[in-house]
Amino acid sequence: MTQRTHARRPTLEDVARRSGVSKSTVSRVINGEAKVRAEVVDRVRGVIADLGYVPNQAARQLVTHRTGAVAVVAAQPENRLFLDPFFDCLLRGIRRELARHGAQAVLLFLDEPDDYPRVADYLGGGHVDGALLFSLRPGDRLPEMVDRLGLPVVFGGRPLLRDGDTVHGHAYVDGDNRGGARQAVQHLLSLGRRRIATVAGPYDQEHSAADRLAGYRDVLPDAPHLVEKADYTRQGGADAMAALLDRGPDLDAVFVASDLMAAGALQTLRERGRRVPQDVAVVGFDDLASIAESTDPPLTTVHQDVEGMGRLMARLLLRKGEGVAEASSVVVPTRLVRRASA
Repeated sequence: MTQRTHARRPTLEDVARRSGVSKSTVSRVINGEAKVRAEVVDRVRGVIADLGYVPNQAARQLVTHRTGAVAVVAAQPENRLFLDPFFDCLLRGIRRELARHGAQAVLLFLDEPDDYPRVADYLGGGHVDGALLFSLRPGDRLPEMVDRLGLPVVFGGRPLLRDGDTVHGHAYVDGDNRGGARQAVQHLLSLGRRRIATVAGPYDQEHSAADRLAGYRDVLPDAPHLVEKADYTRQGGADAMAALLDRGPDLDAVFVASDLMAAGALQTLRERGRRVPQDVAVVGFDDLASIAESTDPPLTTVHQDVEGMGRLMARLLLRKGEGVAEASSVVVPTRLVRRASA
């Protein structure tokens, strides 16, 4: 039997010796500092690649004061978010972008009041380099909390804060919710539909929901609005559709503020014997392939690049951590994707 030998792990000293520079110069190259000539940077990086040198992460953290971790903080129950394909797609974009930069996501949930001091202690304990914040409610203490900590922050969606509050200069990434809703309702009008209802999200809690409802009203300012609020779940969409049919049995179209709720609305229409799109045309919002392409019939919906929004959030946060000036907000465009439901 041959005995396995373990090669010695290359050290910082090995890289410096092979490169013909000092250890401090190698450290500056590894940490991306700008005070090193380009030819020296190229030479040191070549030696690092040849030797297979991997920096000691703990030592590097002491020098750079960075952890390589980013907190993803959601003010929602954990079990509900993991059942939401929108959040899953957004989180996939965040993880992929962080991985490109050698960083990782740490998920934190705010479900109960006691969670706030626990999360505050964690965020203030030097465990993460910044935070991505989701699903905040009006008057949520989290923005003020991270401001006190001085932690770089990017919001997922435009926060719906109390009157007079601001996002304190923090960046946010959001879709064009109002414009996308207008596209959806204008499309239904172009089909000759005149009794157009909407299943809205919780517009007293979510800015995206308020904007999508505003887009609906932009197109139908004088119409007797058929509006039912739901909670961005499939069952919520099903229940809201039932309530709308009870109030407006002659409705001939519905704009639903999320694909997940639209799937529930389609279920109710089928159970009530309404044909889609012949009797009632249906348009959703998000264009999540796992839902929109598998409903019966396939769902016409408003597309937004959800995974791309997650990537953009992570990229903005990493640049803020490096002191790079960025726009305070980014609104991602939307477009209508026509399928068989409308």
